Amino acid sequence: MNKNYKENLKSRNINKISTRSRFNESNNKEYIVKHNSTLLEYLISDLHFSRNNAKGLLSHHLIAINGAPTSQFDFPLVKEDLLIIASHPIKAKKRSELPIIFEDDYIIAIDKPYGLLSVASDKEKNSTAYRMVSDYLRAKDKKARIYVVHRLDKETSGVLIFAKNEEIKDLFQESWNELVLKRGYYAVVEGVMEKKSDRIINYLKMNNLNLMYVCKPSKDAYKCITEYKVLKENEKNSLLDINIETGRKNQIRVTLGSINHYVLGDDKYGEPANPINRLCLHAYELDIINPITKKTYILKSKIPNIFYELVKK
Repeated sequence: MNKNYKENLKSRNINKISTRSRFNESNNKEYIVKHNSTLLEYLISDLHFSRNNAKGLLSHHLIAINGAPTSQFDFPLVKEDLLIIASHPIKAKKRSELPIIFEDDYIIAIDKPYGLLSVASDKEKNSTAYRMVSDYLRAKDKKARIYVVHRLDKETSGVLIFAKNEEIKDLFQESWNELVLKRGYYAVVEGVMEKKSDRIINYLKMNNLNLMYVCKPSKDAYKCITEYKVLKENEKNSLLDINIETGRKNQIRVTLGSINHYVLGDDKYGEPANPINRLCLHAYELDIINPITKKTYILKSKIPNIFYELVKK
């Protein structure tokens, strides 16, 4: 990397760029993509790099999209992508250990481990399911990219899918509730359930701390439908099979907490026991219709065996 190139990066005044940007703790520059484009063209036309400097960013592995590195000049950008210009080179990693459940030309589904973010956050850009899947696909095709369809909480494990093209991502998001046939979860909650099965209908809002809470029905409240049945229980805990008809943020955790049966390990909404140092919530099944082919995907992940240990008699 030549001296002039380094000085160009240091002296660039981001306040002159008509794009929202910010610096994170490692002095990376971050930009929210304003419109669909290709990567090199966006660096030149929107971020005002010279062609040589833009190519230098790519050749020195200083670009990441949504936390996943790329050096492909014609990589497709989509509006709202997070474009990162790193202060140090970042390279893709081989992902032979990726827990793939299913893959075809339209989607890729993985068994997300607990403790792994679905997508990048303000604090974490690299250690995400998005980055892992992107690295895996780009090892086979440099132009490959994925699109976020839905998310699982960092603390929740199980079935997570990404779209392989923008068209199917848009179709999924436009008609998600109509295309999803089942969203199944296993949860271990504290206490013995008074009802061994139930269908709970309530309403949720978000407070100023971005936490959800149960409220009375209103125009700005989200209707929430949660079904459960007890699979196994002991005097301390209950293992539940849960199906959600609506996909609200933290729906299961908030709903069960509102009836005083918090999910074990959930220090966000309560103070239940945390016997295995994780949230005891697992997305075990997602049945969804491909909006293009009309094929039904039945995607499953096995229940963590340790959940059974928590409800032994």
